[in-house]
Amino acid sequence: MILTNGSNQNTLVVVQLTGGNDFMNTVVPYADGLYKDFRPVVGIPNERVLPIDDYLGFNSDVRPIKDLYDLGQAAIIQGVGYPNSSRSHFRSMDIWHTCEPDIVATEGWLGKTVRILDPSTDNPLTAVSFGRGLPRALTAQEVMVTSVGDLDTYGLMSGIEAKEQRTQALDLFKRVYTPAIGSGMVQDYLGRTGVDVIRGAELLKKAPQMYKSTVEYGDNPIASSLRDVARVHLAGLGTRVFYTQHGGYDTHANEVPTHPKLLTDLSTAVGDFFQDLKDHNADQNVALLVFTEFGRRVKDNNSGTDHGAGGGAFVIGPRVNGGLFAEYPSLDPSEHDNGDLKHTYDFRGLYSTLLERWMGIDPTEIVGGTYEQLELFK
Repeated sequence: MILTNGSNQNTLVVVQLTGGNDFMNTVVPYADGLYKDFRPVVGIPNERVLPIDDYLGFNSDVRPIKDLYDLGQAAIIQGVGYPNSSRSHFRSMDIWHTCEPDIVATEGWLGKTVRILDPSTDNPLTAVSFGRGLPRALTAQEVMVTSVGDLDTYGLMSGIEAKEQRTQALDLFKRVYTPAIGSGMVQDYLGRTGVDVIRGAELLKKAPQMYKSTVEYGDNPIASSLRDVARVHLAGLGTRVFYTQHGGYDTHANEVPTHPKLLTDLSTAVGDFFQDLKDHNADQNVALLVFTEFGRRVKDNNSGTDHGAGGGAFVIGPRVNGGLFAEYPSLDPSEHDNGDLKHTYDFRGLYSTLLERWMGIDPTEIVGGTYEQLELFK
């Protein structure tokens, strides 16, 4: 249900850190002696910490996000997770995608959101995912989501170079799908899907053509994805939900050389993205969520860190109330969750906050209940 203030056109960008980001090495409890004891190999030395207060600090590889934090535009949600955490990548991510810890669900929280935002599927670009495959978070019955691998080459038959051949191929595609409408439930669905794909492809062609920017994004996947998000957002195509993924965070081994590059690529891309939108006066209605399926274990394994429980998330944007939210989990072994940081805040409260206070949508049915919300927005 859209709430009374749901007439806004706020946009949510979701960045999924796939593999389980090491929150303890992202927002570092540098002043806690236990941190040094538990992490003799992968621990971040004090000279590489950008202090937030006399206990916590950002890993210096996250400096662009720290800069946004200093402007009051980045919120850190500490200890985010759920009860009885699953240490399985697939199950934990499935729980985050569907808000269903006890059953394997078929519909994602953002898919349900899109259904409310665009109940008649009038706009095939209400939600756009950049990357391979469609995340479970965006799936829902009779909900259209456009999935894009590469915005510059996106479009049906884009490999056919000759314009006349491509036109003929597209015309054939249209004639295959359009007659299906009105000939049965399944055929109706396939027909509508085919036509929506064509509509989405035609609309998305405009985004690269309209885009001009002085921001030079990095040469890495997350930078490319966020640049694509910026291009579509700036084209004004009515997209309300963007989704992309940044992989490689399963740092069981070689965390010391691997994790810094991941954080640098991520944070630099986020900084460039918001600078790009700001340069175009298009940043005020954008909030970005960065999440991962779980944190890592408190103790390192002499090379990296294994699957954990409580982790952390970021919400970033010019209308975000920057600061620390919820509690950083205790490093005291007596308070661990089987050797992991305990979760101190339920992720469904975070989703509820984003849905109600940013998107203007009643979150209760989407997240499966009522959860504590945060004062994340100005």
